Amino acid sequence: MVSTQARAQARTRKPAARPRGPRPTRGYRVFQVVNALVLTGVVVVTLYPFLTIVARSLSDNAYIVAGEVNLVPRGFNLTAYRVVTSDPTFWVSYRNTVFYTVVATLVSVVLTTCYAYVLSKKHLRGRTALVGIAVFTMFFTGGLIPNYVLVTSLGLKNTVWAIALPNAINVFNLLVMKAFFESLPVELEEAAAVDGLNTYGTLLRIVLPLSKAMVATMVLFYAVSFWNSWFAAFLYMDRQDLLPVTVYLRNLIAGATDATQTGGGLGSAGDVVQSAATIQSVTIVLTILPILAVYPFIQRYFVSGIMLGAVKG
Repeated sequence: MVSTQARAQARTRKPAARPRGPRPTRGYRVFQVVNALVLTGVVVVTLYPFLTIVARSLSDNAYIVAGEVNLVPRGFNLTAYRVVTSDPTFWVSYRNTVFYTVVATLVSVVLTTCYAYVLSKKHLRGRTALVGIAVFTMFFTGGLIPNYVLVTSLGLKNTVWAIALPNAINVFNLLVMKAFFESLPVELEEAAAVDGLNTYGTLLRIVLPLSKAMVATMVLFYAVSFWNSWFAAFLYMDRQDLLPVTVYLRNLIAGATDATQTGGGLGSAGDVVQSAATIQSVTIVLTILPILAVYPFIQRYFVSGIMLGAVKG
């Protein structure tokens, strides 16, 4: 039996100290402080205009005209939201934006993935020339008038393809995805070839399942770009029922409609005529809400995709 003294010693014995890692240096602590200050400043600069727009959309016209709305709504009022959401043109434009974004993003992701996968093969003849052609377009373009003539002559005007095809491949996204494909082990594709898969089977059944984070990142990049794009539609769409919501918003911000026209065209006889600034704020909020709602669900793919696609030394 264990003696009483041995049991007492076991109770009073101190646990072994855990090994400590190296203490952070003074320079690293200074970096953490500076980094926290810089990121805090970025957050403030980013959120300030957005919160101000939200506050203006919820405020009474008198406070907006007096310049008293800043971050916090004054004279809480939802009339502007009722006026905008009762406008059929706004919802037609919203539907167009969703349709254009989905189709254009799908086309861009497919073309970018195929092109990047081809460029990642070092044994491909003419690979350097294909990369050079893609990079060349980052610095030189055909110009606005030649592009307009080309799109019009191809019969793409007033179609979704006028938005999707001219901007189908973003070269930066292409290079990021190419670097990711090059980082995948070559042995995986060799094993797939031994099992009888051709190039398309390897891409669809081996490479793409391993590239979910990268594909999600590309979807986010392209979707945000097409959702916010307005110039292509403004240039190639001349029918009111085909315009996206960004052009609708652009017309408000540019002063294409004044307060009286907006109130008379959007609301019924009993609606209160809203100021142009309030209508603009409401439209901005309603336009960016879908992106804000989707982003949190794919944010983790976005971070990992950027890290995986980074060029490694």
